[in-house]
Amino acid sequence: MVGCSVIATAVAQDRLAHFETVVNTSEDPVERLHALDSLIGLTRNQDADQFTYYSLEYIELAKQLDSIEAAARKVIHVAHTFTKIKNQPETTLKLTNSLLARKYQIKDSFLLGSLYLKRGGAQFDFDLNKAVADYKLAVENYGSGDSLYIADAYLFLGQAYSNLGKFVPAAESFHRSYAYFEALKDYEYMLYAQQGIVVMFSMNGFYEKAISERNLSIEKYKNLGLIKHLTTSYYNQALDFKKMGDEKKQLEFLLKAYDSMINLPENDKTSNTQIMLYSALLEYYSEMGDVEEAQRYLILIEETYIASSKSPQNKSYYYGAKAHHAMATGRYRSALAYAEKKLENILLVNYEDDILSSYKLLHETHKANKNYEESLHYLTKYDSLRGATYNKTTANSLAYYQTLYETERTTRELMAKNTRIQLLAKDNSNFKKLVTFVSIAMILAFGVLLLYRNQRHLKNKKSLQERFSQALLLSQENERKRISKDLHDGLGQQLLLIKNKLFTQGDKETKAMVDATIEEVRAISRDLHPFQLQEMGITKALEFTLKQVDENTALFVSSEIDNIDNLFNPEQEVNIYRIVQESLSNIIKHAKAEAGKVSVERLKNTVRIVVKDNGVGFDFNEKYQNIKSLGLKTLLERTKFLNGQMKIYSKQGTGTELEFKIPTV
Repeated sequence: MVGCSVIATAVAQDRLAHFETVVNTSEDPVERLHALDSLIGLTRNQDADQFTYYSLEYIELAKQLDSIEAAARKVIHVAHTFTKIKNQPETTLKLTNSLLARKYQIKDSFLLGSLYLKRGGAQFDFDLNKAVADYKLAVENYGSGDSLYIADAYLFLGQAYSNLGKFVPAAESFHRSYAYFEALKDYEYMLYAQQGIVVMFSMNGFYEKAISERNLSIEKYKNLGLIKHLTTSYYNQALDFKKMGDEKKQLEFLLKAYDSMINLPENDKTSNTQIMLYSALLEYYSEMGDVEEAQRYLILIEETYIASSKSPQNKSYYYGAKAHHAMATGRYRSALAYAEKKLENILLVNYEDDILSSYKLLHETHKANKNYEESLHYLTKYDSLRGATYNKTTANSLAYYQTLYETERTTRELMAKNTRIQLLAKDNSNFKKLVTFVSIAMILAFGVLLLYRNQRHLKNKKSLQERFSQALLLSQENERKRISKDLHDGLGQQLLLIKNKLFTQGDKETKAMVDATIEEVRAISRDLHPFQLQEMGITKALEFTLKQVDENTALFVSSEIDNIDNLFNPEQEVNIYRIVQESLSNIIKHAKAEAGKVSVERLKNTVRIVVKDNGVGFDFNEKYQNIKSLGLKTLLERTKFLNGQMKIYSKQGTGTELEFKIPTV
C-alpha cells in the first residue's frame, strides 16, 4: 500500500510539472488556461497555497480573454479557501467585486447568485448590514434550479439578521431555509436552520429552553457523525449558562468545546472559532482570579491571532481577552486601552451582543481607573442598548412561538406512544417531523401576531377617520350657520333698505328685482342653516321643508311625521334635519322619481326615519365605492354621529328606501 501511495504521488508530481511547463512556455492563452485548470484540480484539497496561486492566475487570464463566466466559476471555488482557511476575506472581496463590476456579461444565474453569496460571506465578520444586502441579492439572482444555494443564502441571511438582533426577519429566513433543505432531504442543513431558532431563544432570554433544545441538537450531531459542529454548540451552551449565572456549567461546556476543537482535523479548525473560544476561557479564569490559567489561554490567543485574519471580529475578541487579563493582573490603564479597541472593532461588525459586552467592559475598566463619570456613561449605554435590543414585543412574540412549539411537541410525543414508534438514534424521519412541527408553529404564531397588529391598526385608523369626519361635519355646520347669519343680518338687511328707498321713489320694476333677490338670499340662508329649527322646533322644521320640496319641485312628497321635539340636543337636531334634507336632495338629483314619502316614527327609546322613492334605484356597493359619490358617505357619517343605524334597500329599477334608527336615550 505504501508503494502504491508513492507511485501515485510521483505520477501527480509529473502531471504538475507537465502542466506548469505548458503554462510557462505556451504562447496559446487558451492552452495555458486549460493547463491552469488542470493544476487547480490537482492541488485542490492538497495544498492551499498552490491551489490559491493557480486559481488567481487562471482568473486573471480568463478576464484577459474576456471569459468572465469562467473567471466567476473559479472565484466561487476558491472563495472559501481565501475567506475561511487562509483568513483573507479581503481577497475574496476584491475578486468578487472585480467580476460583479462586469455582471452584465454573466448570464448564468448560479454564477451571479454565488458571487453575491461569497461576497456576503467575506463581509460577515466586517459589516453585517452589507452581508445582509449581499445575501438578499444572492436570493434574487439565483434561478429556479439553484434551490440548494437559495437555501444556503436564506440560512446565512438568518444568521446575519440574528446577530444584528433583528429576530423577526431572522426567523422568517430560517423557516425558508428549512423548507428548501427539507425539499432537498438535506438533514444536516435542516439542523442548521433549526439551530438558528435556538440561538434566538437564547438571545431573547429563554436560556433554559435554548439549552434543552441545543442538547437535542448535540445528540443528533453525534448520532449523525457531524462532530465538527460540536465545538460551536458547546460554546453556545457555555454562554447561556453564563447568562444564567451557573459558573460551574459554564466552565464545563467551555472545556467540552475546547476538547472537541482539539480533536478536530486541521482542515475543520478555524482561527475565528479558536480565538473566540480561547478568549471565553481567558475571561472566565480572569474573573475567577486564576491568573495562571488565564495566562495559558492568553499565549494560545497570541499564537492564533498572529496567523489569523485581522478582521474586526477577531480583533474584538483579541483585545477583549487582553483587557480581561490586564484587569486580572491589576494593569487597569492597559485594560482600559484594550477595552476601547475592542469596542472600536466590534462597532464595525455591529454584533449587538458583543457591543453590549464591550459597554459593560468599559464600564468596569473606567470604574477601576476611578473615571466614575465615564463609567456611568457606559453603564447607561449598556442599559439603553439592552432595553432596545430585547424589547418586550419581540420577547412576547418568541414566548408565543415557544407555547405553540410545546403544544405541537406534546402532540407528537403522544402520537409516538400510541403508535409505538420509538425515536431511534439515527431516525431522520422523526427528526424531520419534529423540525416541521416547530416551523409550522412558529409561522402560525408569527402570522397571528401580524394579523392582530394589522386589525388593531385598521381599527384605530377607522376610529380616527370617523372622529375626523364627524368633526368635519360639525365644523361645516358651524361655518354654514355663520355664513347664513351674515347673509340674513348683513346682505338681507341692506337689500330691505334698498327696497324701501325704491318704494319711496316709485321704481316698481327695480323693486320687483330686489324682492326676488331678497327671497333668493333668504332661500340660500335657509339652505345653509335651518334657522326654523330654533324658531319652530325639529318637527315643524321637517314639515316645512317637505312642503317646500313638494311646492317647488316636480316631486310629489307625502309624509307621516310624529312629534319628536325636545328628544335631542341642538347638534343632534341639525344632523337629523340634514339627513332628511340630503336624502330628499339625492332623490331630486339622481332618482328620476315621480313621488317620495318621508315618515318619522317615535318608538320606545328610538326614532325611526324612512325616506322612500319610486325612482330608478342603484347598486349600493358600486355607488358607495365611487369616490365622487359623497352623498351616501355623508349620510352614514351623520348617522354615526347620532350613534344610529342606517340601512339601504335598493336595486336598479325598483326605487330606493333609506331607513335610519336613532336612539333617544
